[in-house]
Amino acid sequence: MKILITGATGLIGTELVALLLQNGVSIHYLTTSKKKIESQPNYRGFYWNPDQGIIDENALMGVDSIIHLAGASIAKRWTSKYKQEIIESRILSSNVLFKAIKDNPNSVKQIVSASAIGIYPENLTKLYTEDETDVDESFLGKVVMKWEESVNKFKLLNIKVAKIRTGLVLSEKGGALPEMVKPIQMGIGSPFGSGKQMQSWIHLHDLVAMYFYAVDNELDGVYNAVAPNPVTNKKLTQEIATVLKKPLFMPNIPKFLMKLILGDMHVILFASQNVSSKKIEEAGFKFEFKLIDKALKNVLE
Repeated sequence: MKILITGATGLIGTELVALLLQNGVSIHYLTTSKKKIESQPNYRGFYWNPDQGIIDENALMGVDSIIHLAGASIAKRWTSKYKQEIIESRILSSNVLFKAIKDNPNSVKQIVSASAIGIYPENLTKLYTEDETDVDESFLGKVVMKWEESVNKFKLLNIKVAKIRTGLVLSEKGGALPEMVKPIQMGIGSPFGSGKQMQSWIHLHDLVAMYFYAVDNELDGVYNAVAPNPVTNKKLTQEIATVLKKPLFMPNIPKFLMKLILGDMHVILFASQNVSSKKIEEAGFKFEFKLIDKALKNVLE
Protein backbone atom coordinates (compact mmCIF):
# COMPACT_ATOMS: atom_id res chain seq x y z
CA MET A 1 0.00 0.00 0.00
CA LYS A 2 1.24 3.49 -0.85
CA ILE A 3 -0.26 6.58 0.80
CA LEU A 4 0.23 10.26 -0.01
CA ILE A 5 0.08 12.49 3.08
CA THR A 6 -0.35 16.25 3.33
CA GLY A 7 0.52 17.85 6.66
CA ALA A 8 2.93 14.99 7.38
CA THR A 9 5.19 17.03 9.67
CA GLY A 10 2.44 18.35 11.98
CA LEU A 11 1.40 16.89 15.35
CA ILE A 12 -0.94 14.27 13.86
CA GLY A 13 1.09 13.73 10.68
CA THR A 14 4.33 12.91 12.51
CA GLU A 15 2.62 10.28 14.67
CA LEU A 16 0.74 8.88 11.67
CA VAL A 17 3.90 8.54 9.56
CA ALA A 18 5.56 6.53 12.36
CA LEU A 19 2.55 4.19 12.61
CA LEU A 20 2.31 3.64 8.86
CA LEU A 21 6.04 2.92 8.47
CA GLN A 22 5.84 0.39 11.34
CA ASN A 23 3.08 -1.36 9.38
CA GLY A 24 5.04 -1.55 6.16
CA VAL A 25 3.15 1.19 4.34
CA SER A 26 5.06 3.18 1.74
CA ILE A 27 4.65 6.95 2.13
CA HIS A 28 4.78 9.91 -0.22
CA TYR A 29 4.35 13.28 1.46
CA LEU A 30 3.86 16.83 0.25
CA THR A 31 5.74 19.70 1.86
CA THR A 32 5.92 23.45 1.26
CA SER A 33 9.55 23.42 2.44
CA LYS A 34 12.15 22.14 -0.03
CA LYS A 35 14.50 21.61 2.96
CA LYS A 36 12.10 19.00 4.36
CA ILE A 37 12.19 16.80 1.26
CA GLU A 38 13.67 13.39 2.03
CA SER A 39 14.08 10.44 -0.30
CA GLN A 40 14.20 7.07 1.43
CA PRO A 41 12.89 3.73 0.11
CA ASN A 42 9.52 3.97 1.92
CA TYR A 43 9.41 7.70 2.68
CA ARG A 44 9.64 10.24 -0.15
CA GLY A 45 8.93 13.95 -0.08
CA PHE A 46 7.58 16.12 -2.89
CA TYR A 47 7.25 19.89 -3.13
CA TRP A 48 3.98 21.76 -3.38
CA ASN A 49 2.77 25.30 -2.86
CA PRO A 50 -1.05 25.40 -2.64
CA ASP A 51 -1.10 29.22 -2.53
CA GLN A 52 0.47 29.29 -5.99
CA GLY A 53 -1.26 26.17 -7.29
CA ILE A 54 2.06 24.30 -7.57
CA ILE A 55 2.40 20.54 -7.00
CA ASP A 56 4.93 17.91 -8.08
CA GLU A 57 2.67 15.43 -9.90
CA ASN A 58 5.20 12.65 -9.27
CA ALA A 59 3.82 12.56 -5.73
CA LEU A 60 0.79 10.66 -7.12
CA MET A 61 2.79 7.82 -8.69
CA GLY A 62 1.60 4.45 -7.36
CA VAL A 63 -0.55 6.05 -4.63
CA ASP A 64 -3.66 4.14 -3.50
CA SER A 65 -4.99 6.59 -0.89
CA ILE A 66 -4.45 10.19 0.20
CA ILE A 67 -4.55 11.32 3.83
CA HIS A 68 -5.18 15.05 3.79
CA LEU A 69 -4.16 16.76 7.05
CA ALA A 70 -2.88 20.11 5.73
CA GLY A 71 -4.32 23.29 7.21
CA ALA A 72 -3.21 26.29 9.28
CA SER A 73 -3.43 25.72 13.04
CA ILE A 74 -6.53 27.07 14.79
CA ALA A 75 -4.49 27.43 18.00
CA LYS A 76 -3.21 30.91 17.10
CA ARG A 77 -4.86 34.29 17.62
CA TRP A 78 -7.64 34.76 15.07
CA THR A 79 -6.92 38.11 13.47
CA SER A 80 -8.98 38.86 10.35
CA LYS A 81 -5.95 38.02 8.24
CA TYR A 82 -5.32 34.74 10.06
CA LYS A 83 -8.98 33.71 9.81
CA GLN A 84 -8.59 34.00 6.05
CA GLU A 85 -5.47 31.83 6.21
CA ILE A 86 -7.31 29.17 8.26
CA ILE A 87 -9.97 28.90 5.54
CA GLU A 88 -7.72 29.24 2.50
CA SER A 89 -5.08 26.79 3.72
CA ARG A 90 -7.72 24.06 3.76
CA ILE A 91 -9.60 24.90 0.58
CA LEU A 92 -6.64 25.79 -1.66
CA SER A 93 -4.77 22.61 -0.69
CA SER A 94 -7.85 20.48 -1.51
CA ASN A 95 -8.26 22.28 -4.84
CA VAL A 96 -4.62 21.69 -5.83
CA LEU A 97 -4.91 17.98 -5.03
CA PHE A 98 -8.18 17.73 -6.95
CA LYS A 99 -6.71 19.34 -10.08
CA ALA A 100 -3.57 17.17 -9.91
CA ILE A 101 -5.65 13.97 -9.73
CA LYS A 102 -8.03 15.14 -12.48
CA ASP A 103 -5.23 16.12 -14.86
CA ASN A 104 -2.73 13.28 -14.31
CA PRO A 105 -2.83 9.48 -14.64
CA ASN A 106 -3.09 7.92 -11.17
CA SER A 107 -4.45 5.01 -9.16
CA VAL A 108 -5.95 6.97 -6.24
CA LYS A 109 -9.05 5.18 -4.91
CA GLN A 110 -9.70 7.13 -1.71
CA ILE A 111 -9.05 10.37 0.15
CA VAL A 112 -9.27 10.53 3.94
CA SER A 113 -9.49 14.12 5.11
CA ALA A 114 -9.17 15.75 8.48
CA SER A 115 -12.24 17.60 9.66
CA ALA A 116 -13.52 18.80 13.05
CA ILE A 117 -16.45 18.42 15.44
CA GLY A 118 -16.63 22.23 15.43
CA ILE A 119 -19.19 21.79 12.64
CA TYR A 120 -21.80 20.68 15.23
CA PRO A 121 -23.89 23.42 16.87
CA GLU A 122 -23.00 24.18 20.48
CA ASN A 123 -25.34 22.32 22.83
CA LEU A 124 -25.00 21.17 26.45
CA THR A 125 -27.29 18.14 26.18
CA LYS A 126 -27.71 16.93 22.57
CA LEU A 127 -25.68 13.92 21.45
CA TYR A 128 -24.36 14.49 17.94
CA THR A 129 -24.01 11.78 15.33
CA GLU A 130 -22.65 12.05 11.81
CA ASP A 131 -26.21 12.39 10.49
CA GLU A 132 -26.60 15.88 11.98
CA THR A 133 -27.44 18.43 9.25
CA ASP A 134 -27.35 21.68 11.25
CA VAL A 135 -24.06 23.57 11.18
CA ASP A 136 -22.79 25.76 14.01
CA GLU A 137 -23.03 29.46 13.10
CA SER A 138 -19.59 30.26 14.55
CA PHE A 139 -16.47 30.92 12.49
CA LEU A 140 -15.29 27.35 13.14
CA GLY A 141 -18.60 25.88 11.99
CA LYS A 142 -18.30 27.75 8.69
CA VAL A 143 -14.64 26.73 8.27
CA VAL A 144 -15.45 23.04 8.69
CA MET A 145 -18.40 23.24 6.32
CA LYS A 146 -16.27 24.84 3.57
CA TRP A 147 -13.44 22.40 4.32
CA GLU A 148 -15.71 19.38 3.88
CA GLU A 149 -17.27 20.84 0.73
CA SER A 150 -13.79 21.18 -0.80
CA VAL A 151 -13.13 17.49 -0.13
CA ASN A 152 -16.54 16.26 -1.32
CA LYS A 153 -15.55 17.28 -4.86
CA PHE A 154 -13.28 14.22 -5.08
CA LYS A 155 -16.44 12.10 -5.41
CA LEU A 156 -16.74 13.56 -8.94
CA LEU A 157 -13.54 11.63 -9.78
CA ASN A 158 -15.05 8.35 -8.48
CA ILE A 159 -12.84 8.51 -5.39
CA LYS A 160 -14.11 7.43 -2.00
CA VAL A 161 -14.18 10.32 0.48
CA ALA A 162 -13.84 9.75 4.24
CA LYS A 163 -13.99 12.76 6.57
CA ILE A 164 -12.59 12.37 10.09
CA ARG A 165 -14.31 14.88 12.39
CA THR A 166 -11.80 15.25 15.18
CA GLY A 167 -12.41 16.31 18.77
CA LEU A 168 -9.94 17.58 21.38
CA VAL A 169 -6.70 15.68 20.69
CA LEU A 170 -4.83 14.58 23.81
CA SER A 171 -1.06 14.72 23.36
CA GLU A 172 1.83 16.10 25.37
CA LYS A 173 3.53 17.17 22.14
CA GLY A 174 1.08 19.87 21.07
CA GLY A 175 -2.52 20.92 20.56
CA ALA A 176 -4.76 22.19 23.35
CA LEU A 177 -3.73 19.88 26.22
CA PRO A 178 -0.33 21.45 27.07
CA GLU A 179 -2.06 24.84 27.25
CA MET A 180 -4.66 23.42 29.66
CA VAL A 181 -1.94 21.78 31.74
CA LYS A 182 0.17 24.94 32.28
CA PRO A 183 -2.11 26.81 34.72
CA ILE A 184 -2.96 23.59 36.59
CA GLN A 185 0.74 22.80 36.89
CA MET A 186 1.23 26.28 38.38
CA GLY A 187 -1.58 25.70 40.88
CA ILE A 188 -3.93 28.26 39.31
CA GLY A 189 -6.02 26.00 37.11
CA SER A 190 -9.81 25.92 37.07
CA PRO A 191 -12.68 25.09 34.69
CA PHE A 192 -13.73 27.52 31.96
CA GLY A 193 -17.06 29.29 32.38
CA SER A 194 -19.70 27.03 33.92
CA GLY A 195 -17.47 23.98 33.34
CA LYS A 196 -20.59 22.17 32.10
CA GLN A 197 -19.62 22.31 28.43
CA MET A 198 -19.02 18.84 26.96
CA GLN A 199 -15.55 18.08 25.64
CA SER A 200 -15.37 15.25 23.15
CA TRP A 201 -11.75 14.12 23.20
CA ILE A 202 -9.49 11.50 21.60
CA HIS A 203 -6.00 10.21 22.44
CA LEU A 204 -3.49 10.94 19.65
CA HIS A 205 -2.65 7.22 19.35
CA ASP A 206 -6.31 6.36 18.72
CA LEU A 207 -6.65 9.18 16.21
CA VAL A 208 -3.74 8.05 14.02
CA ALA A 209 -4.90 4.43 14.37
CA MET A 210 -8.29 5.58 13.05
CA TYR A 211 -6.70 7.16 9.98
CA PHE A 212 -4.82 3.93 9.30
CA TYR A 213 -8.04 1.96 9.84
CA ALA A 214 -9.88 4.24 7.41
CA VAL A 215 -7.41 3.62 4.56
CA ASP A 216 -6.91 -0.07 5.38
CA ASN A 217 -10.68 -0.65 5.21
CA GLU A 218 -11.40 1.89 2.43
CA LEU A 219 -13.98 3.70 4.55
CA ASP A 220 -16.35 6.13 2.91
CA GLY A 221 -18.39 8.93 4.53
CA VAL A 222 -18.18 10.96 7.74
CA TYR A 223 -16.76 9.54 10.97
CA ASN A 224 -16.43 11.19 14.37
CA ALA A 225 -12.93 10.85 15.81
CA VAL A 226 -13.83 11.05 19.49
CA ALA A 227 -13.47 8.54 22.33
CA PRO A 228 -16.67 6.82 23.54
CA ASN A 229 -16.84 8.77 26.82
CA PRO A 230 -16.93 12.59 26.46
CA VAL A 231 -16.56 14.59 29.70
CA THR A 232 -17.46 18.06 30.93
CA ASN A 233 -14.78 20.73 31.02
CA LYS A 234 -14.99 20.57 34.83
CA LYS A 235 -14.36 16.81 34.82
CA LEU A 236 -11.47 17.17 32.36
CA THR A 237 -9.88 19.88 34.51
CA GLN A 238 -10.28 17.75 37.65
CA GLU A 239 -8.79 14.68 35.97
CA ILE A 240 -5.75 16.65 34.74
CA ALA A 241 -5.24 18.00 38.28
CA THR A 242 -5.53 14.49 39.75
CA VAL A 243 -2.93 13.05 37.38
CA LEU A 244 -0.59 15.99 38.06
CA LYS A 245 -1.32 15.78 41.81
CA LYS A 246 -2.21 19.48 41.90
CA PRO A 247 -5.00 21.19 43.87
CA LEU A 248 -7.91 23.02 42.25
CA PHE A 249 -9.18 25.87 44.38
CA MET A 250 -9.43 28.87 42.05
CA PRO A 251 -12.86 30.13 40.92
CA ASN A 252 -14.00 29.20 37.40
CA ILE A 253 -12.42 31.32 34.67
CA PRO A 254 -15.02 33.73 33.23
CA LYS A 255 -15.63 33.95 29.49
CA PHE A 256 -14.94 37.69 29.24
CA LEU A 257 -11.44 37.21 30.68
CA MET A 258 -10.49 34.56 28.12
CA LYS A 259 -11.94 36.75 25.36
CA LEU A 260 -9.60 39.55 26.49
CA ILE A 261 -6.63 37.19 26.45
CA LEU A 262 -7.37 35.11 23.35
CA GLY A 263 -9.75 37.23 21.28
CA ASP A 264 -12.22 35.33 19.07
CA MET A 265 -10.29 32.09 19.61
CA HIS A 266 -11.69 31.86 23.17
CA VAL A 267 -14.82 30.15 21.80
CA ILE A 268 -12.88 26.87 21.49
CA LEU A 269 -12.66 26.65 25.29
CA PHE A 270 -16.35 27.31 25.93
CA ALA A 271 -18.06 25.42 23.08
CA SER A 272 -20.01 22.32 24.07
CA GLN A 273 -20.25 19.38 21.69
CA ASN A 274 -21.27 15.96 23.00
CA VAL A 275 -20.29 13.75 20.07
CA SER A 276 -20.95 10.05 19.45
CA SER A 277 -18.26 7.53 18.47
CA LYS A 278 -20.77 4.78 17.68
CA LYS A 279 -20.43 4.83 13.88
CA ILE A 280 -16.65 4.21 13.78
CA GLU A 281 -17.00 1.51 16.47
CA GLU A 282 -19.73 -0.21 14.44
CA ALA A 283 -17.35 -0.09 11.46
CA GLY A 284 -15.03 -2.29 13.55
CA PHE A 285 -12.58 0.23 15.02
CA LYS A 286 -11.45 -0.46 18.60
CA PHE A 287 -10.30 2.34 20.89
CA GLU A 288 -7.28 1.80 23.10
CA PHE A 289 -8.22 4.75 25.32
CA LYS A 290 -11.93 4.89 26.13
CA LEU A 291 -11.74 6.65 29.51
CA ILE A 292 -10.30 10.08 30.23
CA ASP A 293 -8.32 9.06 33.33
CA LYS A 294 -6.40 6.33 31.50
CA ALA A 295 -5.79 8.58 28.50
CA LEU A 296 -4.44 11.42 30.64
CA LYS A 297 -2.23 9.09 32.69
CA ASN A 298 -0.72 7.75 29.49
CA VAL A 299 -0.08 11.25 28.15
CA LEU A 300 0.99 13.10 31.31
CA GLU A 301 2.74 10.56 33.54
